Amino acid sequence: MTVWPRSRRRAAKAVPHDPPPTTTTLTRSFPRIRAILGRIQEALRHHAPRGRETERIGPFLATFTLDTSNPFLNYPIPDDGGIASPADVESLVAAYQARGRKPRLEYIPSVAPAVEAVLLAAGFEIEGRLPLMTCETPVFDSPPGIELVAPSTAEEFGGVAEVQWEAYEERDPITDSALEGLRRTAHTGGVVVLARDAETGEPAGAGLCVAPSDGVTELAAIGVRERFRRRGIAAAMAGWLAAAALDKGMSLVFLMAHGADEARIYARAGFVEQGEVLHISFSAERSRS
Repeated sequence: MTVWPRSRRRAAKAVPHDPPPTTTTLTRSFPRIRAILGRIQEALRHHAPRGRETERIGPFLATFTLDTSNPFLNYPIPDDGGIASPADVESLVAAYQARGRKPRLEYIPSVAPAVEAVLLAAGFEIEGRLPLMTCETPVFDSPPGIELVAPSTAEEFGGVAEVQWEAYEERDPITDSALEGLRRTAHTGGVVVLARDAETGEPAGAGLCVAPSDGVTELAAIGVRERFRRRGIAAAMAGWLAAAALDKGMSLVFLMAHGADEARIYARAGFVEQGEVLHISFSAERSRS
């Protein structure tokens, strides 16, 4: 098993008989957590417009991907401390519906705490509150029979896209823009990983860390093909990606886990929960009630 201390520095070791954290020590940690969450939200705001059309609507930065209606690629982000009026939310919904997109947000609620109540009052429904995790000391061990590599050839990038299309049940053919996006991520400071069968070279899993913003990168798009699941590949790729990102000089690696089960997988790779990300979308039926 390989353990990478953050930026190759020696990781601090806990003393076995340290007392449990008190209310005072936890309170002292809040400013640090708030600073981490603020950096992550700013990185999300910086990354979301890449390759997308944008529009400023009240306290929201709305982003639209022109060649897909995938709701995970079309969403607005509120300003830090943003205050939204009912009219702002109405304009936001109209902008997405006019483009055939689902009005939907992904953001850190503690960074813009006043927004959620206005969205709920306008007919939005909470899809989920995802654990937001960061990693300072990655841990990974390649599963037996699997190798983890940074793709460099057209075939390898094609393997990454193939895995992600299957894992996320994409029905449309793999697009040239998707392949170009993977290459751009790798060539502009991000990190891409391909997990493959060590004997046959068959793609088994894939994931990436986006190009950083002010030293912050999101670990995303982790996918494992169905027949390769339950072999520890997802956790291994997460640890490998975090280690590679920190080794390249990035200072903060984060991810959004899709629920508690996924959070436990990433905890094995060295990730620690810091807060939550709110996924919330407009319900026409609820708005009429």
